[in-house]
Amino acid sequence: MAVKDTRVGAGRGLQGITASNSNTRISATRIPSRSATQAAPAPLVSDNLTLNSERPRAAMVQRLQAQGISNDLVLAAMQAIPRHAFVDEALASRAYDDASLPIGHGQTISQPWVVARMIASVCEATMPKRVLEVGTGCGYQAAVMAQVFQQVHSIERIRALYDMAKERLRSLRLTKVRLVHGDGMLGLPSVAPFDAIVVAAAGIRIPEALFMQLSVGGVLIAPEGSGTQRLVRVTRTGASSWDRQELEEVRFVPLKSGLQT
Repeated sequence: MAVKDTRVGAGRGLQGITASNSNTRISATRIPSRSATQAAPAPLVSDNLTLNSERPRAAMVQRLQAQGISNDLVLAAMQAIPRHAFVDEALASRAYDDASLPIGHGQTISQPWVVARMIASVCEATMPKRVLEVGTGCGYQAAVMAQVFQQVHSIERIRALYDMAKERLRSLRLTKVRLVHGDGMLGLPSVAPFDAIVVAAAGIRIPEALFMQLSVGGVLIAPEGSGTQRLVRVTRTGASSWDRQELEEVRFVPLKSGLQT
C-alpha cells in the first residue's frame, strides 16, 4: 500500500492528561476548515429541553468558530443537535462545555471541537454523501453527521451503547443514521465503498480494512497512536495509493476489536 506522508501542525506534550480527557484535543493549534457552500440544515423540532439549551449551544458554536471551525454546514449541525440529550441527566449542565464527558463502559462523548474538526476535515475538498462512523458511542457524532451528509452508517461494538444510541437517535427522529452492532475494525464491507470514514477511537495503526473501504477520492480521519496520539487524515488517491497528513495531537479511548454484549 503506497502512502504519501505529510505532517501538519505541531502538538504539545501529554502532561496533566487523564482518562477523563479522552476524545479531546491536546494541541491548541488552530487550523481553520474550509467553508462549505451548501445551505444550512433545518433545525430539529425542539422540545422544552432543546429550547432551554439554545443559548449554551449558541455559545458553544461561537467558541468553535473562535477555535478555527469555519465550515458553515458543520456549525449549523452543531447548533441543531441537542448535545445534552446524549449525556446522563446528571451531566446535562456540562453538556455544552468544551470537554469530553463519560457515557459509561469506559467510553466518552467527544469534545465538541473534536466532533466539529473531524467532520469538517472530511469536507475540505468535496462533500461526501455516504459516510461510515466507527465507534457510535452515545450517538452524538452520528446525529451531527446526519445533519451534514446524505447517508450515515455507524458501527458500535458495545451492545449497551448501541442500544442507547439507537434509542436517542430514534427520539430525535434521525432516521438517516443506520446503526450496526459490530466490530468497527472490520468496517462494513457489505456497504462499502464510503466517501468518508470517521473513526472515534485510537488504534496503534488505522486498520487496513478501513483504508480499503474508501472510494477513490474518499477521506478517512482517525486518531492514531498508543501514547502520543494524533489525528490522521488519509485521502485515497488511487486503487492502491493513499495520501496521509498528520494533524493535531489528541487523546482518544482505545480502538478495540470484537463485540461486547
